[in-house]
Amino acid sequence: MGTKLYVGNLPYNVTEERLQEHFAQHGPVVSARIITDKFSGRSKGFGFVEMASTQEAEKATTALNGTDFEGRNIVVSESSGRVMASPVAGGRRAATATNYEASSANSSSSLRTRTPNS
Repeated sequence: MGTKLYVGNLPYNVTEERLQEHFAQHGPVVSARIITDKFSGRSKGFGFVEMASTQEAEKATTALNGTDFEGRNIVVSESSGRVMASPVAGGRRAATATNYEASSANSSSSLRTRTPNS
């Protein structure tokens, strides 16, 4: 398995094929993916490129980070892993035990546990 690179500040009209071609100048590319908005399908301006080896990923990062790519200076760095989106619609935080406890402590009403006989 290769090394995945984060590529930021991409032009919104760039294609995955064009991104792959650009990085292929610095070694074999396993995959190139541009992240798109799930509703509009438009590019979010960043993506990921997986290079065949760590050495080729380092070479591509050194060569391409901060350089012009179709009118924009791209940011290239090793990917730090996947960031998970909030599972709650509307971008609100999901309730966690910590959030619940904090809001309960500030509440003036007491909480009752409901039993089947009550």
